[in-house]
Amino acid sequence: MHVIGLTGGIGTGKTVVSAILEEQGAEILNADLVGHRVYEPGRPAYDEIVAEFGQGVVAEAGTIDRKKLGPIVFADPAKLARLNAITHPRIKEMMREKLAEMAERGAEFVVLEAALLFDAKWEDLADEVWCTTVDAQAAAQRTSERSGIPVEQVLERIQKAQMASDARIKRSDVVIDTSGSLDDTRRRTVDAWQKLKQRRK
Repeated sequence: MHVIGLTGGIGTGKTVVSAILEEQGAEILNADLVGHRVYEPGRPAYDEIVAEFGQGVVAEAGTIDRKKLGPIVFADPAKLARLNAITHPRIKEMMREKLAEMAERGAEFVVLEAALLFDAKWEDLADEVWCTTVDAQAAAQRTSERSGIPVEQVLERIQKAQMASDARIKRSDVVIDTSGSLDDTRRRTVDAWQKLKQRRK
């Protein structure tokens, strides 16, 4: 099984590229979806998060309210670092288990989609790393349109919470520029996929 680690900042087109690769026959493992599960009651991270950030982050249903937790950690780099120290190793273990299941099932290509692939030190789960890129203003605009969060606020999150785009690009094996049309992105992605298939022959 060959694992592509797909990374890139918020709004850079990871999900679009991931969907194109799925059309080409790859299976997808989304770190965000796995990550949501570490916040569930009964998971080891749950008690630690409540102990660290207080009952104020717990919703009525007993789950952790990420909308309450978000502003707390994004306003304070030390608190964000603490949350990451609790969650990232657990998410990695869950992804490792998922990848093992996929290999067992006979998956040939898996895309591990993770914005924080490098930040969280998950890149050793992948055989190679692909990175989506677009300028910060365009990324913030896309994210704002999708989420309703003001552009300025998105830009602030990009600068505070994520690795600089240049640093990510330098550490990646394949870079896909998504600044053009959807057709441009599709063409670049399929081209990179065909080259990978050739390399794997």
